[in-house]
Amino acid sequence: MRHGSIPGAHGRVRPLTLLGDPLLHTPCTEVTGSGPELIRLVEDLFATMYAAQGVGLAANQVGEARRVFVYDCPDDDDVRHLGHVVNPRLVEVDGVVVRGPEGCLSLPGLEAGTERYDHAVVEGFTMTGEPVRVHGTGFFARCLQHEYDHLEGRVYADRLTGWRRRKVRWQVARASWG
Repeated sequence: MRHGSIPGAHGRVRPLTLLGDPLLHTPCTEVTGSGPELIRLVEDLFATMYAAQGVGLAANQVGEARRVFVYDCPDDDDVRHLGHVVNPRLVEVDGVVVRGPEGCLSLPGLEAGTERYDHAVVEGFTMTGEPVRVHGTGFFARCLQHEYDHLEGRVYADRLTGWRRRKVRWQVARASWG
């Protein structure tokens, strides 16, 4: 991302990895080093996220099993949070557990009430190697936990139980992409 440019303006929209692809259930590998390849990946993630009208996107959702995600997500007070994290670690989750609607670009058109903490902290690095610590509350905390899960090889549907889990499985089986 060039300084002062709009995230994703220089990226290309990549095809999304959809549920059923083993990559979504494989933990991603640490990113080593930085440079043009990592900058391109971050730019492509932003371009793809915006094209798909999402609020976050992890690298394995575009076929790259690397620990990187981007976000452009509001919190519950409608404050916009924009950024990316390389090699993130979820260092804190607390507060109340809230069941809220959650969707995913890798499960297009589906949504389910998913339990998440309403506060989360992620630490990692920027694509230029600067340390970053991101605090999220409400919907943005949900986004951080969701994207972190992707890098661990999980999708939100893996967190569902009972009838919610059965309903999503039924919907996936009948989806045009399933």
